[in-house]
Amino acid sequence: MDSKTIIYIAIGAFLVLMNIISFSMMALDKKRAQKDKTHSHPETRIPEKRLFLFTGLFGGLGGVLGMYLLRHKTKHWYFALFFPLMMIAQIAILVLLYIYVLR
Repeated sequence: MDSKTIIYIAIGAFLVLMNIISFSMMALDKKRAQKDKTHSHPETRIPEKRLFLFTGLFGGLGGVLGMYLLRHKTKHWYFALFFPLMMIAQIAILVLLYIYVLR
């Protein structure tokens, strides 16, 4: 295996991991939000800063999918605006990385 292949695999694995984490955090927070409505002792929710952090660290697709597939945080304008913008920026960064560095 040459070094470019190893780099592609490492980047791909990192992207998959970050998107799984981002989606999973959205799913867990949604589940906890639903439990908060039905129980007198609310569970600890995931802070919005943490959701933004993992979505911003190349988990954009997972965050956006989590937001729209799970219908979670869609009424918050800052999620509806910045999650898709972060995903678009991440795609642009990856395309530029491929064009100017990895090709």
